[in-house]
Amino acid sequence: MTANSLPISQEDPRCVTSNTRQLNVQIAQEEVYNFFVEIVRKLPPEDVLREFKGLFIDGLDSEDSAYTPGIYSIFLDDNEQELCNTLKRCCYIIINNWKTNRKDKYIQKLVNLFVNENLKININNPSGVKICKSWLENFVNSKDYQELKLFFLKYDALSKGHWANRYSSYLLIDQSVNENNPKEQQEAARRLSKQIKEKFKFELAMYIARSQSAVSSTTRYTNPSILGDHVLRLIKAIVLKRGVFSHENIAHIFIKQTQNQTLEEFKINLGKYLLFSVENQEIVETWRQQFADTLSLWKTDYNQKIITKELLLRSCNRAIDCLTTENGKEPSSLFILLLNQGHSLTLVIILLKIILICKNSRRHLETRIAHLIRFYEKYSEEECKGVIYFIEIFNITFAIHAENVEYNLIKIEEQSSNPQLDLDGYRVFSQMKVDRQK
Repeated sequence: MTANSLPISQEDPRCVTSNTRQLNVQIAQEEVYNFFVEIVRKLPPEDVLREFKGLFIDGLDSEDSAYTPGIYSIFLDDNEQELCNTLKRCCYIIINNWKTNRKDKYIQKLVNLFVNENLKININNPSGVKICKSWLENFVNSKDYQELKLFFLKYDALSKGHWANRYSSYLLIDQSVNENNPKEQQEAARRLSKQIKEKFKFELAMYIARSQSAVSSTTRYTNPSILGDHVLRLIKAIVLKRGVFSHENIAHIFIKQTQNQTLEEFKINLGKYLLFSVENQEIVETWRQQFADTLSLWKTDYNQKIITKELLLRSCNRAIDCLTTENGKEPSSLFILLLNQGHSLTLVIILLKIILICKNSRRHLETRIAHLIRFYEKYSEEECKGVIYFIEIFNITFAIHAENVEYNLIKIEEQSSNPQLDLDGYRVFSQMKVDRQK
């Protein structure tokens, strides 16, 4: 693809209307997208990298005062954002294909093309080239470029560097639901997030199985959490609540009992359901009042409407907001209160109970977790111990309650009639669930 092949208007720019310029940009963008869709399917990754570099990077070291690299000439009319959009979509067109065809190692080479000495602004560069380089520098320093980096981080390397890297599956979910992102980015983010979560579930199950076996070496199986050996006891405590009083059964009963209720009645009962069976009822009363006050003021115009699937979803999403972040920018007061009081597990169980009555709220919840990570990532790991502990428990709890895995607690030693005091006498077993509908 050359400068001559781009559909750039030959008219005097001063005579071209804004609509015409925008149309030229859109036509050029579509031609570039189609070009990369075609070559990424046909050419080896090395050739795709060469074409990408030739289009966006090569030529930016020119000292010719009349020279502007072909593709940039359509963006120089104060269209930096459109250049950024074009770069992003081209990258994700390529990444999507390479992820599908397991050519992950080339993704890092693609992203690293922007770390190039030729992209540094030189005093001898003509003004047009300086503008192009400054735009690329802005892109490299942007959130968009940081999001690109998530696609070449190996799962095993996520624990290195900044603590937020360990929780990239949530940051990817946030990318996947952002409608401002190109569809290729949303698809790639959704796929990679699922891969990371599935790998965590598998490694957790393997670690549990091997750590309880006397004949296996636990060093061969890495604990995917950072909670150390304490994680096994935590898992037993989570799995322990089974049978008639399991979270799943209580959720099923709640759904049946609230059918045909008004939204006002449902909001009241939702608070009771979420805090049912939580220990230390004196503390719970403070939470319940704050939660009820926040929820009661929401959608009061709909209070007398019968609860529908849509209202259920919106109510559960609103409950999640109350418990995590209400504006997507900073933690809610209830989130801070629960963490400061050391009730991370209780908060996670409450969030789980919301998802058990409305599975469609799962993505909204994971997006809110991403927003919390973005808020706290500016702080050091030492300063974020409480938040990190919460996210670790969240990961483990939702892995245990995954749709395709079932965990069971089997008592192997008779020591006490009170199972809460006798977790050491139990073993945890996991197995794949069978889909009986097939």
